[in-house]
Amino acid sequence: MTDLCKKINEFGRAMGNASRYRIIEALLKGEKTVGELVKIVHLTQPAVSQHLKTLKTSNLVIDERRGQEVYYSVDAPYILGLLKSLTTDVRNRKKT
Repeated sequence: MTDLCKKINEFGRAMGNASRYRIIEALLKGEKTVGELVKIVHLTQPAVSQHLKTLKTSNLVIDERRGQEVYYSVDAPYILGLLKSLTTDVRNRKKT
């Protein structure tokens, strides 16, 4: 399995869960704390934290500590780079 294939597989697993997709959707509107996400996605704090861990492991979300709070946001450059690599790979395969 190529490196790109592994990354796309991780992306699919991370986004293949409705709760994680709702978290990503909320983060696309701007950075949020776990507490803010709990209110938006209507999940418990432990559930949101677990989903964020999965999203971070898949490089879809980044975090930044500011004092007592941790703010989460979408890692847009990583996602855009991944999608660009996929698009380039698909185009190259069409030519052969």
